[in-house]
Amino acid sequence: MASSYRLSDITDEQYNRLLRRGASAAENVPGVAREICLDVKRRGDAALRDYTARFDGVALDKLRVADDETRNAVASQPVDVRAALEAAAENIRAFHKTQLGAVQTVETAPGVTCWRERRPIERVGLYIPAGSAPLPSTVLMLGIPAILAGCERVVLCSPPQRNGAIHPLVLAAASIVGIGEIYRVGGAQAIAALAYGTESIPKVETIFGPGNRFVTAAKQFVSSQPDGAAIDLLAGPSELLIIADESANASHVAADLLSQAEHDTDSQVVLVTTSAQLARSVQEQLDSLAQRLPRIDILRQSLAKSFIAVADSLEQAVRFSNDYAPEHLIINTESPERLVPQIRNAGSVFLGPFAPVTAGDYASGTNHTLPTGGSARWSSGVSVESFMKTISFQRISKDGLQNLAPTLTALAEAEGLEGHRQAVMVRLK
Repeated sequence: MASSYRLSDITDEQYNRLLRRGASAAENVPGVAREICLDVKRRGDAALRDYTARFDGVALDKLRVADDETRNAVASQPVDVRAALEAAAENIRAFHKTQLGAVQTVETAPGVTCWRERRPIERVGLYIPAGSAPLPSTVLMLGIPAILAGCERVVLCSPPQRNGAIHPLVLAAASIVGIGEIYRVGGAQAIAALAYGTESIPKVETIFGPGNRFVTAAKQFVSSQPDGAAIDLLAGPSELLIIADESANASHVAADLLSQAEHDTDSQVVLVTTSAQLARSVQEQLDSLAQRLPRIDILRQSLAKSFIAVADSLEQAVRFSNDYAPEHLIINTESPERLVPQIRNAGSVFLGPFAPVTAGDYASGTNHTLPTGGSARWSSGVSVESFMKTISFQRISKDGLQNLAPTLTALAEAEGLEGHRQAVMVRLK
């Protein structure tokens, strides 16, 4: 950790600086992503092949993955890996099924019945990154709610490896979920293909999935275009905030911090504790444990953007957490459930000493596609609802319209909209 603070001793300016994330964005990224998107929109598959050769070092013949390639990928997985994917999928499916609630109707006035019904987004695109590690877990997290929602067409894009194939773990996860339309294309060019459509890849209504800065910039660009596509959220570097008291095990806390810090050089992890002794112990554990991990170079850079804060009370710690609005929040205190009602802003919360973020990343059942950069103050993670839209309905009888008429006509007259008033009165003559 680069810095330690006592929250009661810092100025408002320092406090606000701690709330800002440490990621640094290259100024040319949005411009490059925009040019790639417009080129794909103009040239279609030809542009996709050019960018894949340039960025991935692969000369592609067919963009779409054949069914036998997916079957071979599934067969190539060790038994324990396939079992783990199946078990994770089962838990994720069980949790997300609870989001398929029944239709609720209400009679707002005699003879006036209103309700809402959800409909799936017809065509959705899933982007699965493949940077330093394959992410089959993201296939499960995005694919399962899309299938449960009933989306008519689910299209998956992921960058090819040097041999031109998508990582077999990604294909195996897609098979378990039930996704059969898969394309070997990544980066900003994949986002553009999904947004605008090409000769091979269909246009979708909404794009889901995390990615690097170019992917994020491309998602932001296409979502601003009238002929582009909507997006789930702008996923930034991974974040974790831990609230801990003197009961927490320093080794556990340090391991949790490192588990998220190893994602990316721009990741940020934060410990807010009421125990100065725990803060010192965790600092020591971080230094020793990090040396044993293979992604030590990434850890050094992400930890330099991270910090430990000592709070005077758990109330002060929760207040800072709510202001920070972390993607992941671990509450590792003697009675974590007591703090739950106070949590206002967080993507996903993990309670107690035996709930590492790793569980949510893979297999506890909750979704790991979550708001970052403080956006948990106003947005939520991906769910079944993310793949659906809601339509409101109303059924009004003649008596119901007569009951509403005085209100409707008075408001129509007040707004000077005579046509509105006549649409009511013509029915009651």
